[in-house]
Amino acid sequence: MHIRTGLSDRRWGGAVTIRKLWIRALAFCLAGTLLGSGAALADEVKVMISGGFASAYRELGPQFEAATGRKLITVWGPAVGTASNAIPVRLARGEWADVLIVVGYALDEQINAGKVLPDSKADLARSAIGMVVREGTPKPDISSPDALRRALLAAKSVVYPDSPSGVYVGGELFRRLGIAGLMTSKSRMIPVVQVADAVANGEAEIGLQQVVELLPVKGVTVVGSLPAEVQRYTVFSGGIATNAKNPEGAAALIHFLSSPDAAPAISRTGLEPLSATPAQ
Repeated sequence: MHIRTGLSDRRWGGAVTIRKLWIRALAFCLAGTLLGSGAALADEVKVMISGGFASAYRELGPQFEAATGRKLITVWGPAVGTASNAIPVRLARGEWADVLIVVGYALDEQINAGKVLPDSKADLARSAIGMVVREGTPKPDISSPDALRRALLAAKSVVYPDSPSGVYVGGELFRRLGIAGLMTSKSRMIPVVQVADAVANGEAEIGLQQVVELLPVKGVTVVGSLPAEVQRYTVFSGGIATNAKNPEGAAALIHFLSSPDAAPAISRTGLEPLSATPAQ
């Protein structure tokens, strides 16, 4: 009996040992799963972005992913306004992001609202206002303020967008050129997405808008940017959100987008990179 009891005790003790080993192994696997899940999340960078930098971002995003192994999760929305998908509205209702890429003044507003880390702001590119005419028609000379003035006065109709650039055109550019009164009857503000189309289908002879928004439209020819003396640039900037879950990945993305390596792709989209040209 004693021997059986001893044998039973030894067997029971072995069962307990095995059970403990299984529990430890299970705990180890669970910990590894959680760590693996955390690593996957750490390799994701959530980006909230508006349209101005979109073409450059679509080209540069895959390059960043390939170079770093990180995955970009992109949320699109207007940089300003009260629409439900507008970036300020998303942030105000508590939606999180790692990176914001929007027009510079809109990013400043989010910095002031405590939604973006002030020291993280980086200017990525700027967009010049340019002129567009219908494809196949002569390109007017706009190489100087005087030449631009003559081109606008000679045009039968001019359109510009309902955006900060358009506000500048209608409220300041014409006045600076001394033709505000003369342009009243033949110029008008229309929605951003309709400027180039209005020129392409013959509704207007000339369109004035950011070059980056004009280049993708078929049926029109971009004449060029306005002369430097009367130009008004729109700057696009990136910053790290204060509720970022992956600030390290966010900083890496902003560094890449503001580096000389990103400059060629930015230039191809009609924007002017604000980094130095990469060495050849």
